[in-house]
Amino acid sequence: ASIKTIASIRQKMPTKGKYSNPIILSFLILISVFTAVGYFSLLANSHYRGDWLPYAMVLLAEAYIIIQTLMASWTIISGNEDPRDAQFFESQHLIFSNNHSRFINPLDIPSDRRNQTPMYLSVSELKVDVVITVYGEDIDKIKDTAVAAKAIIGNHKTYILDDGSSDEVKALAKSVGVGYIRRSSSEGAKAGNINNALQLLDGDYVAIFDADHTPTKLFLYETMPFFQDEKVAFVQTPQFYRNKMNEISRGASYAQDLFYKYICPGKNKFNSAFCVGTNVVFRRQALEEIGGIYQESKSEDIWTSYLLHERGWKSVFVPQVLAKGEAPDTIMAYLKQQQRWATGGMEILFHRNPLLSKGLDLNQKLQYFWTASFYLHGLATAMLFSLPSLYIVFGLSPINSNLEPLLWVLLYGSFYGLQIIIASYGMRGFKLETLVLSTVSFPVYLRALKQGLLQSEQEWHVTGSGNVDSPFNYIVVHMLLFIVLVVTNIMGIVHFYNTSEFSIALAWNLINMAVFGYFIKIAFSEYFSTKQRRKATV
Repeated sequence: ASIKTIASIRQKMPTKGKYSNPIILSFLILISVFTAVGYFSLLANSHYRGDWLPYAMVLLAEAYIIIQTLMASWTIISGNEDPRDAQFFESQHLIFSNNHSRFINPLDIPSDRRNQTPMYLSVSELKVDVVITVYGEDIDKIKDTAVAAKAIIGNHKTYILDDGSSDEVKALAKSVGVGYIRRSSSEGAKAGNINNALQLLDGDYVAIFDADHTPTKLFLYETMPFFQDEKVAFVQTPQFYRNKMNEISRGASYAQDLFYKYICPGKNKFNSAFCVGTNVVFRRQALEEIGGIYQESKSEDIWTSYLLHERGWKSVFVPQVLAKGEAPDTIMAYLKQQQRWATGGMEILFHRNPLLSKGLDLNQKLQYFWTASFYLHGLATAMLFSLPSLYIVFGLSPINSNLEPLLWVLLYGSFYGLQIIIASYGMRGFKLETLVLSTVSFPVYLRALKQGLLQSEQEWHVTGSGNVDSPFNYIVVHMLLFIVLVVTNIMGIVHFYNTSEFSIALAWNLINMAVFGYFIKIAFSEYFSTKQRRKATV
C-alpha cells in the first residue's frame, strides 16, 4: 500500500486513546518531580529529624512512594508513540486479501460470512482459536461473551473452556454454536484450563477472554496485523469496565482507566507491556517455547509475560478498547482481586527479581521491578497510617520543633496535592471512591507480601455461620483498625481540650478514621442491599 493510502486509513482509525492534553499532563508531571525532590530533601535534612522510630518509618515510606512516582512519571511521558506503524497498516489493509491487491472493509463483509472470512499476513492464512475461560460464572454473562466472540470478524473457531464442569454451560455452547471443552481436573486453575485446551486445538494463535469480557467485532482486525513481526508473542488490549454501578465498581474502574490510558502505552516504549489475563492474543509458538501459560501462580498473566520477555519475545499494548467487561462490584471480589494481583507481584519480586534477570534489558528490568514492587505500597501506607497514632499515644514524632509547620505543609501539600491533581486530571475529575479503595487496600497488600515471601496460598478465614459472601467477613482487620482510630482520636481530642494544642497528627488521624468509616459504610450498604435482593427472590 502507498504511503498516501496508509495515511488515509490512519485517519479513519480510532484515536490512540489519550484522554487528556499530553502537553498539560507532561507539565504537571514535570512540576511533580520538582516537588518530590523538594519534599524528600526536607525529610532527609537531619536538622529536622525527630524520634528515630517514626523518622525511619516516614523516610522509608516516603522514599518508596517518591521512587514509584518518578517511575510512573517516566513511563507516562514515554507513552506518546502509536504502536500502529506503517507495517501494521500495510498488514491490516490487506488482511482479508491473499493477493496483496485489494482492500476489503471488514464491515462490508456479509454478516453471515464474517466469522468465516480468511485472514492473511503476507500470503499465509491465519489459524485463530478464540477461547473463553469459565469457572462458575453467571450463565447469561457467558452467553453474551460467547455470542460476541463467535461474531468476531475473521475466520476463527470459538470455544468455551469450562473448569466448572457444568452441563448447563455445555448446553449453552451447543445452542450458541461454539465448541466446548471440559477437563477432568482443575489443576493449574485458569492457566491449566488454557494449557489443556492448547493441547486439543491447532490454531497458530489463541485469543483469550474471561467469561464476562465481550469482544467487539473488530477485535482480530485490530490486533492480528501486529503479528506480521515474527518476534511479537502477544498483543494485549485494555480491560474496560462497563459496570460503574456502585462505589466498589466505580473505584476499581477509574483506577484501571488510569493504568490502561497512561501506564500501558508507556510500557510499549520499553517492550515491557504485560498480559492482564483477558482480551489478549498469543502466538502459539511463543507459548510452546516457555511450556505454555505459567501454572505455578494464580497471577499467570504477568508471569507468562515475564518469561516471554526473558526469552527475547516482543509484546504490544493496543490503547484501544476492543472488549468490555465487568469490574468487581463487591468488597469480597475487589479485595480478592487485589490480593491475587499483589501476590503475583511479590512472587516475582522475591523469587525472580527482575533486576537480576539475564534475559531482560535494562529498561525491562526497571519496568518489571517497578511493577512487581508496586504492591509494597501496602507496607509504606501501613507505616504512614500508624504515625499519627504513635504521636497521639506515645508522643513520638518524625520531625522536631525546628521545622516550621508552614514549610512542611507547603512541601508536603505541593507533592501530594499534585499527585491528586494529576490523577484527577487523568480520570477527568476527583474520584473519591478510587482514593478510598487505594487507601484501605494496604491490609490486603500486607497479606500478599506474606504470601509472596513464603510462596504460600492463604485462603480467607470466614468466621461465623452466616453468609460466607458477607462483606464483613473480609474487612475484620479494617474494622479493628477503625476502632483503634476512634480510640486514638478520642485521646487526641481530650488532649486538645485540656491543652488547646491541636496537632497535625490528630488532623490526619481524623482523616484516616473518615476514610475507613466510609469504607465500612460501603460494607453496610452492600450487606443490606444483598439482603434485600435475597428477600425479593424468595
